[in-house]
Amino acid sequence: MDARTTGTILDRIVADRRIRLAEDRARRPEAALHDLVEKASPAIDFAMRLRNGRLATPPGARLRLIGEVKRASPSKGVFDANLDAVAQAHAYADAGVAAISVLTEPDHFRGSIADLEGVRRAFGDDAERPALLRKDFIFDSYQVLEARAAGADALLLIVMMLESTALTSLLAETRALGMQALVEVHDVAEMRVALDAGATVLGVNNRDLRTFTEDLGTTERVAAVVPEDITLVAESAIRHAADARRMAACGAHALLVGEALVTAGDIAAKARELMLVDDVLSEVRA
Repeated sequence: MDARTTGTILDRIVADRRIRLAEDRARRPEAALHDLVEKASPAIDFAMRLRNGRLATPPGARLRLIGEVKRASPSKGVFDANLDAVAQAHAYADAGVAAISVLTEPDHFRGSIADLEGVRRAFGDDAERPALLRKDFIFDSYQVLEARAAGADALLLIVMMLESTALTSLLAETRALGMQALVEVHDVAEMRVALDAGATVLGVNNRDLRTFTEDLGTTERVAAVVPEDITLVAESAIRHAADARRMAACGAHALLVGEALVTAGDIAAKARELMLVDDVLSEVRA
């Protein structure tokens, strides 16, 4: 299984990830990961969290929120080099997010698998905890196994960087371990590839990875043709209530938000601003 060349920043990230992957395999063989998986608690239903929320979700919330633990990004630089993953995750949970995305890519996002492990330990046996998503650049079976061993309930698969056969295989391996996948697309053509592979939770990235430009219309275009039974997540470029309202109006069930929450002075207030919207577009188009 392997990634494909995209002509975008994904190629550089994946090249660095290959080096790290070899180091990870040497440090912790698959047998050790299998032992951890055997002892792990069952995964939380990621899609159900995104549809139904948690008891801590604010009453009347129109959208569910995936809060992202994110120190940096290639397009925006460093947000907070000293971000405490566990403290941030607790703040998100207290704010009522449905899920938490933990970036585990070390070279470009300054994350680690240890961040995910720490967040999972911090929630213990809490059945009402947010679902945990491993966000990384996954192209190898080892990474899928590693995600579950670290306590992930779900992981990210990016259509742009995976051959269709690899996507289908990684999806099957993810499900075999009791997890779900957030399958990321950038346009309608990629959406069709994702659906053909069996995706049921679709993430639409509003950021063009070739130019880094952002366009909320990306989710709107995909949402117009996505089947109703698919759980739809809007990703990137969502910072204010008006952005969230547009995503709700086109049918998104959830938002994945990193920068706006990491840089917010009041995480709970920003989370409520994004969740508590209706689907009226008058304010957006007035």
